[in-house]
Amino acid sequence: MIKLNENFNSKKLIRFTLPTILMTIFTSIYGLVDGLFVSNIISSDAFASINIIMPFTMILGTVGLMFGTGGGALVSKTLGEEDSNKANKYFTMIIKYAFIVGVFLALIGFVFMNPVAILLGAKGNILKMCVTYGKLLMISLPFLILQNSFQSFMIVEEKPKLGLLFSIISGVSNMVLDFVMIFILKLGIPGAAIATLLSQIIGGIIPLLYFYKKSKILKFVKTKIELKPLIKSCTNGVSEMISNMSYSVVNLLFNLQVIRLIGINGVVAYGIINYVSFLFISIYLGFSTGSIPIIAYHYGANNKKEINKILRLSTRILLISSIVITLLAEVLSKPFVDFFVSNDIELFNLSVLAFRLFSISYIIDWFNLYASSFFTALNDGKTSGIISLFRAFIGQVIMIFLLPYIFGTNGLWLAATFGELITIVISVYYYRKYRSKYY
Repeated sequence: MIKLNENFNSKKLIRFTLPTILMTIFTSIYGLVDGLFVSNIISSDAFASINIIMPFTMILGTVGLMFGTGGGALVSKTLGEEDSNKANKYFTMIIKYAFIVGVFLALIGFVFMNPVAILLGAKGNILKMCVTYGKLLMISLPFLILQNSFQSFMIVEEKPKLGLLFSIISGVSNMVLDFVMIFILKLGIPGAAIATLLSQIIGGIIPLLYFYKKSKILKFVKTKIELKPLIKSCTNGVSEMISNMSYSVVNLLFNLQVIRLIGINGVVAYGIINYVSFLFISIYLGFSTGSIPIIAYHYGANNKKEINKILRLSTRILLISSIVITLLAEVLSKPFVDFFVSNDIELFNLSVLAFRLFSISYIIDWFNLYASSFFTALNDGKTSGIISLFRAFIGQVIMIFLLPYIFGTNGLWLAATFGELITIVISVYYYRKYRSKYY
């Protein structure tokens, strides 16, 4: 078992982060399977309705990433300072309040689901499906937030493989339940929602039981409320929340722009891109998330030499990966799209073109994603948040509305690439500005 306090080389770094990479890949796969069941067995309208309302539900779920990544970095840093008692207190408070916030957000989401769906452009039967799907997912939202939080703490626990196992159990549950609810019982959109909500409940409860019964490093302890570490966790992890929340907000705006310029076929094409895109991006995301506790630990131990080495190794690994991923995306565009819309030639051709244009972004988006995670690990939530805000929101929003005037509707599919290019300038600036922290 690889420890956080070890000296890392490329092989050891890949081995340590691999379970987290596989976990995020697997999460994307069961999301992909979910979309395949809905698009092929229910209808393309059902698929469109999920893609209209899903960004809203995911915005609420990003709170778990905030508590998990920010809290995980803080707890890792505290362990690096050799104060395990304080680390356990921080861990307990973070998990407790993550769940409380999850319950509060679930109530808000349930009450306002209908007006939100209307605001996002849903009408008629699609509106009904959006509201049904969204309200059911609010039942499991607190557990989704727990699941997202525990992903980071399993790495701090030095059990990334166990975290992968928990993710597999949750994902397999979703796929099996999709088959039962949609294919066998023919429950349609409610069946798809029930399958997802049950898998999210499973994904939140299993790691909770582990930390109550089996954990070796992090344990639940009695503790009083301390606002300072909670605020520190939230501000430090807000970049990951901003990043994922911004993705969802961009998806909302993108859907509105697509409906205006292309119509419902554009929403379906963008939905395909989102499902498949996360499969590729999950490699970058898993590696970046998996390396945060390592960097945070050595930052707490004031080991700048090791931090600088990890940064150089990570850059090399991700650059090589990006070349392979981009080539695969371009070559496999038709087979991926064929899984979703093989019977509609017009929609198929639109989706393939959109997919190929969008895939250009894979060659560069790893740089900004890792930069944001790197500064989270250094407990610099402000810098991490600025990078995330630019890469996942500001840059893309500008391009979503600007590029169609330059390239026509094809400009929509290039928005991610141009948004990342803008953000690279920001990331390089902060790497240079705070070089003293890691060099």
